[in-house]
Amino acid sequence: MDWLNNIPRIPIGDAIDYAITLFSDNFSFLTKAFSDVVESGIAILIQGLMFFPPWVLILAFTALAWFLSRKRSVMLLTLIGLFLIWNMKLWGPMVSTLALVLVSTVIAMIIGLPLGIFAALSQRAYGVIMPILDVMQTMPAFVYLIPAIPLFGLGPVGAIFSTVIFSMPPAIRLTCLGIRQVPIELVEAADSFGSTRRQKLIKLQLPMATPTIMAGINQTIMLALSMVVIAAMIGAKGLGGEVWKAIQRLEPSRGFEAGIAIVIVAMILDRIMQRVGGKQTGATSQ
Repeated sequence: MDWLNNIPRIPIGDAIDYAITLFSDNFSFLTKAFSDVVESGIAILIQGLMFFPPWVLILAFTALAWFLSRKRSVMLLTLIGLFLIWNMKLWGPMVSTLALVLVSTVIAMIIGLPLGIFAALSQRAYGVIMPILDVMQTMPAFVYLIPAIPLFGLGPVGAIFSTVIFSMPPAIRLTCLGIRQVPIELVEAADSFGSTRRQKLIKLQLPMATPTIMAGINQTIMLALSMVVIAAMIGAKGLGGEVWKAIQRLEPSRGFEAGIAIVIVAMILDRIMQRVGGKQTGATSQ
Protein backbone atom coordinates (compact mmCIF):
# COMPACT_ATOMS: atom_id res chain seq x y z
CA MET A 1 0.00 0.00 0.00
CA ASP A 2 3.01 2.30 -0.32
CA TRP A 3 1.57 3.72 -3.50
CA LEU A 4 -1.01 5.54 -1.39
CA ASN A 5 1.75 7.65 0.11
CA ASN A 6 2.81 8.73 -3.38
CA ILE A 7 -0.53 10.27 -4.24
CA PRO A 8 -0.02 14.05 -4.65
CA ARG A 9 -1.53 16.25 -1.97
CA ILE A 10 -4.76 17.91 -3.09
CA PRO A 11 -4.07 21.67 -2.84
CA ILE A 12 -7.32 22.66 -1.12
CA GLY A 13 -5.60 25.06 1.27
CA ASP A 14 -3.62 26.64 -1.57
CA ALA A 15 -6.83 27.20 -3.53
CA ILE A 16 -8.43 28.91 -0.54
CA ASP A 17 -5.38 31.12 -0.03
CA TYR A 18 -5.42 32.03 -3.72
CA ALA A 19 -9.13 32.87 -3.64
CA ILE A 20 -8.78 35.10 -0.56
CA THR A 21 -5.73 36.86 -2.00
CA LEU A 22 -7.42 37.30 -5.38
CA PHE A 23 -10.53 38.80 -3.79
CA SER A 24 -8.61 41.13 -1.47
CA ASP A 25 -6.36 42.33 -4.31
CA ASN A 26 -9.03 42.87 -6.97
CA PHE A 27 -12.10 43.75 -4.93
CA SER A 28 -10.61 45.84 -2.18
CA PHE A 29 -12.99 48.65 -3.11
CA LEU A 30 -15.90 46.41 -2.08
CA THR A 31 -14.38 45.50 1.25
CA LYS A 32 -13.51 49.14 1.89
CA ALA A 33 -17.05 50.28 1.05
CA PHE A 34 -18.50 47.57 3.29
CA SER A 35 -16.12 48.55 6.09
CA ASP A 36 -17.00 52.23 5.82
CA VAL A 37 -20.75 51.58 5.89
CA VAL A 38 -20.59 49.08 8.75
CA GLU A 39 -18.20 51.16 10.85
CA SER A 40 -20.41 54.23 10.40
CA GLY A 41 -23.53 52.25 11.31
CA ILE A 42 -21.95 50.78 14.43
CA ALA A 43 -20.57 54.15 15.54
CA ILE A 44 -23.92 55.91 15.08
CA LEU A 45 -25.78 53.15 16.90
CA ILE A 46 -23.37 53.06 19.85
CA GLN A 47 -23.19 56.85 20.15
CA GLY A 48 -26.97 57.07 20.00
CA LEU A 49 -27.42 54.50 22.76
CA MET A 50 -24.64 55.93 24.94
CA PHE A 51 -26.07 59.45 24.60
CA PHE A 52 -28.81 58.60 27.11
CA PRO A 53 -28.15 57.81 30.78
CA PRO A 54 -28.28 54.08 31.57
CA TRP A 55 -31.42 54.40 33.70
CA VAL A 56 -33.28 55.96 30.77
CA LEU A 57 -32.33 53.09 28.47
CA ILE A 58 -33.17 50.51 31.15
CA LEU A 59 -36.68 51.94 31.45
CA ALA A 60 -37.00 52.27 27.66
CA PHE A 61 -35.88 48.66 27.04
CA THR A 62 -38.21 47.44 29.79
CA ALA A 63 -41.15 49.28 28.22
CA LEU A 64 -40.19 47.87 24.80
CA ALA A 65 -40.01 44.35 26.24
CA TRP A 66 -43.52 44.78 27.71
CA PHE A 67 -44.87 46.21 24.46
CA LEU A 68 -43.47 43.38 22.34
CA SER A 69 -44.15 40.48 24.69
CA ARG A 70 -47.06 41.59 26.89
CA LYS A 71 -45.52 39.30 29.49
CA ARG A 72 -44.75 40.49 33.03
CA SER A 73 -41.97 37.94 33.46
CA VAL A 74 -40.17 39.23 30.36
CA MET A 75 -40.55 42.82 31.56
CA LEU A 76 -39.11 41.96 35.00
CA LEU A 77 -36.27 39.94 33.43
CA THR A 78 -35.36 42.94 31.28
CA LEU A 79 -35.53 45.41 34.17
CA ILE A 80 -33.59 43.34 36.69
CA GLY A 81 -31.12 41.96 34.14
CA LEU A 82 -30.17 45.34 32.69
CA PHE A 83 -29.88 46.84 36.17
CA LEU A 84 -27.50 44.02 37.13
CA ILE A 85 -25.38 44.63 34.04
CA TRP A 86 -25.19 48.34 34.88
CA ASN A 87 -24.33 47.50 38.50
CA MET A 88 -21.42 45.29 37.36
CA LYS A 89 -19.99 48.28 35.41
CA LEU A 90 -20.53 46.50 32.10
CA TRP A 91 -23.04 48.87 30.54
CA GLY A 92 -20.68 50.20 27.86
CA PRO A 93 -19.50 46.75 26.72
CA MET A 94 -23.12 45.55 26.73
CA VAL A 95 -24.15 48.40 24.42
CA SER A 96 -21.26 47.60 22.08
CA THR A 97 -22.24 43.92 22.00
CA LEU A 98 -25.88 44.78 21.38
CA ALA A 99 -24.91 47.06 18.49
CA LEU A 100 -22.74 44.36 16.91
CA VAL A 101 -25.52 41.78 17.26
CA LEU A 102 -28.17 44.09 15.79
CA VAL A 103 -26.04 45.08 12.79
CA SER A 104 -24.99 41.48 12.14
CA THR A 105 -28.58 40.23 12.40
CA VAL A 106 -29.91 42.88 10.03
CA ILE A 107 -27.25 42.05 7.42
CA ALA A 108 -27.85 38.32 7.85
CA MET A 109 -31.60 38.77 7.35
CA ILE A 110 -31.14 41.03 4.31
CA ILE A 111 -29.09 38.27 2.68
CA GLY A 112 -30.79 35.23 4.21
CA LEU A 113 -34.48 35.93 3.61
CA PRO A 114 -34.21 36.35 -0.19
CA LEU A 115 -32.00 33.25 -0.42
CA GLY A 116 -34.52 31.28 1.64
CA ILE A 117 -37.37 32.41 -0.60
CA PHE A 118 -35.34 31.55 -3.70
CA ALA A 119 -34.54 28.07 -2.34
CA ALA A 120 -38.21 27.48 -1.51
CA LEU A 121 -39.46 28.44 -4.96
CA SER A 122 -36.74 26.77 -7.04
CA GLN A 123 -35.88 23.09 -6.68
CA ARG A 124 -32.56 23.65 -8.45
CA ALA A 125 -31.62 26.46 -6.07
CA TYR A 126 -32.69 24.27 -3.15
CA GLY A 127 -30.35 21.51 -4.30
CA VAL A 128 -27.42 23.96 -4.44
CA ILE A 129 -28.08 26.04 -1.32
CA MET A 130 -28.88 23.29 1.20
CA PRO A 131 -25.54 21.44 0.94
CA ILE A 132 -23.74 24.76 1.34
CA LEU A 133 -25.76 25.44 4.49
CA ASP A 134 -24.84 22.00 5.81
CA VAL A 135 -21.16 22.86 5.42
CA MET A 136 -21.61 26.31 6.98
CA GLN A 137 -23.44 24.92 10.02
CA THR A 138 -20.91 22.17 10.70
CA MET A 139 -17.82 24.34 10.21
CA PRO A 140 -16.17 25.28 13.54
CA ALA A 141 -16.96 28.88 14.49
CA PHE A 142 -13.29 29.87 14.82
CA VAL A 143 -12.67 29.07 11.14
CA TYR A 144 -14.83 32.03 10.10
CA LEU A 145 -12.38 34.37 11.80
CA ILE A 146 -9.60 33.37 9.38
CA PRO A 147 -10.82 35.05 6.15
CA ALA A 148 -12.10 38.06 8.08
CA ILE A 149 -8.58 39.20 8.99
CA PRO A 150 -7.05 39.47 5.46
CA LEU A 151 -10.28 40.91 4.03
CA PHE A 152 -11.21 43.43 6.73
CA GLY A 153 -8.38 43.42 9.26
CA LEU A 154 -8.74 43.43 13.02
CA GLY A 155 -11.72 45.22 14.48
CA PRO A 156 -15.52 45.25 14.48
CA VAL A 157 -15.96 44.94 10.70
CA GLY A 158 -14.13 41.63 10.52
CA ALA A 159 -16.13 40.49 13.55
CA ILE A 160 -19.41 41.37 11.85
CA PHE A 161 -18.35 39.63 8.62
CA SER A 162 -17.61 36.38 10.43
CA THR A 163 -20.75 36.75 12.57
CA VAL A 164 -22.98 37.21 9.52
CA ILE A 165 -21.56 34.12 7.81
CA PHE A 166 -21.92 32.06 10.99
CA SER A 167 -25.45 33.19 11.92
CA MET A 168 -27.08 33.33 8.48
CA PRO A 169 -27.90 29.61 7.80
CA PRO A 170 -30.94 29.39 10.16
CA ALA A 171 -32.52 32.41 8.47
CA ILE A 172 -32.16 30.78 5.04
CA ARG A 173 -33.15 27.28 6.12
CA LEU A 174 -36.22 28.19 8.18
CA THR A 175 -37.49 30.71 5.63
CA CYS A 176 -37.31 27.99 3.00
CA LEU A 177 -38.91 25.46 5.36
CA GLY A 178 -41.76 27.80 6.29
CA ILE A 179 -42.70 28.48 2.67
CA ARG A 180 -42.43 24.82 1.68
CA GLN A 181 -44.68 23.81 4.59
CA VAL A 182 -47.61 25.88 3.34
CA PRO A 183 -50.39 23.33 2.60
CA ILE A 184 -50.54 22.46 -1.07
CA GLU A 185 -54.34 22.76 -0.93
CA LEU A 186 -54.07 26.47 -0.15
CA VAL A 187 -51.56 26.99 -2.97
CA GLU A 188 -53.83 25.18 -5.41
CA ALA A 189 -56.80 27.26 -4.23
CA ALA A 190 -54.80 30.43 -4.90
CA ASP A 191 -53.93 29.09 -8.36
CA SER A 192 -57.60 28.39 -9.09
CA PHE A 193 -58.42 32.02 -8.36
CA GLY A 194 -55.79 33.16 -10.87
CA SER A 195 -53.18 34.41 -8.40
CA THR A 196 -49.79 35.22 -9.85
CA ARG A 197 -46.60 33.80 -8.37
CA ARG A 198 -45.87 37.11 -6.67
CA GLN A 199 -49.38 37.36 -5.22
CA LYS A 200 -49.15 33.83 -3.83
CA LEU A 201 -45.80 34.62 -2.22
CA ILE A 202 -46.80 37.94 -0.65
CA LYS A 203 -50.41 37.22 0.32
CA LEU A 204 -50.29 33.50 1.14
CA GLN A 205 -46.91 31.84 1.54
CA LEU A 206 -45.00 34.51 3.48
CA PRO A 207 -47.85 35.19 5.96
CA MET A 208 -48.29 31.46 6.55
CA ALA A 209 -44.53 31.01 6.97
CA THR A 210 -44.10 33.97 9.35
CA PRO A 211 -43.93 31.91 12.60
CA THR A 212 -41.20 29.70 11.13
CA ILE A 213 -39.35 32.73 9.78
CA MET A 214 -39.50 34.33 13.24
CA ALA A 215 -37.97 31.18 14.71
CA GLY A 216 -35.17 31.54 12.17
CA ILE A 217 -34.64 35.16 13.18
CA ASN A 218 -34.47 34.11 16.83
CA GLN A 219 -31.83 31.49 16.06
CA THR A 220 -29.90 34.00 13.98
CA ILE A 221 -29.83 36.45 16.90
CA MET A 222 -28.62 33.77 19.32
CA LEU A 223 -25.88 32.61 16.95
CA ALA A 224 -24.85 36.22 16.28
CA LEU A 225 -24.51 36.82 20.01
CA SER A 226 -22.37 33.73 20.50
CA MET A 227 -20.16 34.56 17.51
CA VAL A 228 -19.69 38.19 18.52
CA VAL A 229 -18.21 36.91 21.77
CA ILE A 230 -15.81 34.61 19.91
CA ALA A 231 -14.94 37.44 17.51
CA ALA A 232 -13.37 39.31 20.41
CA MET A 233 -10.24 37.39 19.42
CA ILE A 234 -9.94 39.56 16.29
CA GLY A 235 -10.60 42.90 17.93
CA ALA A 236 -14.35 43.06 18.51
CA LYS A 237 -15.08 44.96 21.69
CA GLY A 238 -18.03 44.52 24.00
CA LEU A 239 -18.72 41.75 26.49
CA GLY A 240 -16.69 39.27 24.46
CA GLY A 241 -13.74 41.63 24.72
CA GLU A 242 -14.18 41.67 28.50
CA VAL A 243 -14.11 37.87 28.59
CA TRP A 244 -11.02 37.79 26.37
CA LYS A 245 -9.22 40.35 28.56
CA ALA A 246 -10.13 38.36 31.67
CA ILE A 247 -8.59 35.25 30.11
CA GLN A 248 -5.40 37.10 29.18
CA ARG A 249 -5.09 38.74 32.62
CA LEU A 250 -6.19 35.67 34.61
CA GLU A 251 -9.13 37.53 36.18
CA PRO A 252 -11.80 34.83 36.61
CA SER A 253 -14.18 37.08 38.54
CA ARG A 254 -14.30 39.65 35.75
CA GLY A 255 -14.68 36.93 33.16
CA PHE A 256 -17.63 35.37 34.99
CA GLU A 257 -19.31 38.75 35.37
CA ALA A 258 -19.04 39.36 31.63
CA GLY A 259 -20.31 35.83 31.00
CA ILE A 260 -23.34 36.46 33.23
CA ALA A 261 -24.03 39.68 31.32
CA ILE A 262 -23.92 37.76 28.03
CA VAL A 263 -26.40 35.20 29.40
CA ILE A 264 -28.74 38.00 30.53
CA VAL A 265 -28.70 39.67 27.11
CA ALA A 266 -29.30 36.31 25.42
CA MET A 267 -32.23 35.48 27.72
CA ILE A 268 -33.86 38.88 27.18
CA LEU A 269 -33.57 38.70 23.39
CA ASP A 270 -34.71 35.07 23.31
CA ARG A 271 -37.79 35.65 25.48
CA ILE A 272 -38.85 38.71 23.51
CA MET A 273 -38.45 36.97 20.15
CA GLN A 274 -40.33 33.90 21.43
CA ARG A 275 -43.26 36.07 22.47
CA VAL A 276 -43.22 37.98 19.19
CA GLY A 277 -43.12 34.68 17.30
CA GLY A 278 -46.00 33.39 19.41
CA LYS A 279 -48.08 36.45 18.53
CA GLN A 280 -47.37 35.86 14.85
CA THR A 281 -48.48 32.23 15.23
CA GLY A 282 -51.75 33.33 16.80
CA ALA A 283 -52.37 35.97 14.15
CA THR A 284 -51.70 33.47 11.36
CA SER A 285 -54.04 30.87 12.83
CA GLN A 286 -56.81 33.44 12.94
